[in-house]
Amino acid sequence: MTATKNRGRRLAIHILIGAILGVLLLHPITKVVYWIEFREELANESLWTILLSRLQTAFILEMVPMNIAFGFIGGLIGCGFGLYHCALVRRDSEIAFLETELTNDLPSLIELGENERVEFKSSLRWDLKQEKMNPALEHVIIKTIAGFMNGVGGTLLLGVDDDGNVTGIENDYSTLKKKNGDGFQLAIMDLISSRIGVDFTSLTKIIIHNVADNDVCRLIIHSSNRPVYVINKNQKRFFLRTGPSTREMNIEEAVRYIQTHFNL
Repeated sequence: MTATKNRGRRLAIHILIGAILGVLLLHPITKVVYWIEFREELANESLWTILLSRLQTAFILEMVPMNIAFGFIGGLIGCGFGLYHCALVRRDSEIAFLETELTNDLPSLIELGENERVEFKSSLRWDLKQEKMNPALEHVIIKTIAGFMNGVGGTLLLGVDDDGNVTGIENDYSTLKKKNGDGFQLAIMDLISSRIGVDFTSLTKIIIHNVADNDVCRLIIHSSNRPVYVINKNQKRFFLRTGPSTREMNIEEAVRYIQTHFNL
């Protein structure tokens, strides 16, 4: 079952519980308030008598509109608590994901090689063969990030070639206004914002490591709860991490995957 289905189920349960409590709890509470305010006029009736009477008559036909009203109010309250609970669950899930990803030190991660959850890229925009900046390389990076977001998440290491050799990202620094790790992180966030969307930047955590006197950028990428598209030449494209590679899905494949994975 997908995370989206789980969140929907949790929210529905909270709304249902809220609606039930609205009828069985909020409604009697209003009678308590009423009794406290007018207890001099209701001196002949005890609080328990009024509450029992209200509960006994709560489900007669004449009380249906009132029950619907209190059920609606209770449902709204339950929805609020449900959203808060889902936010806490998501935060705990993110913390657990980060803890899992960070259990492997970087040399061990590199030694394991590329797989469904790990990808190596030599640089962000510096072409090592041509020895100059090549903006086209950014498209390779952004589609890998999107592929992880559309799948189960994973780690992208920048500054490591396909064979696991540390190349570093210092050449990338030279292409930036701010020629250091902070500038590199800003460049990645700007790339995600412009090519995927600002609201997806929160799914990527960036850590700069120093390995053998070279800087390596570690991107820890969370899976998304909705489809992620890469904007390229005014077109939206859908990428998915499958095995040790990222591939673009055609329209039919993308629609089928989105319907099943994201429950849309």
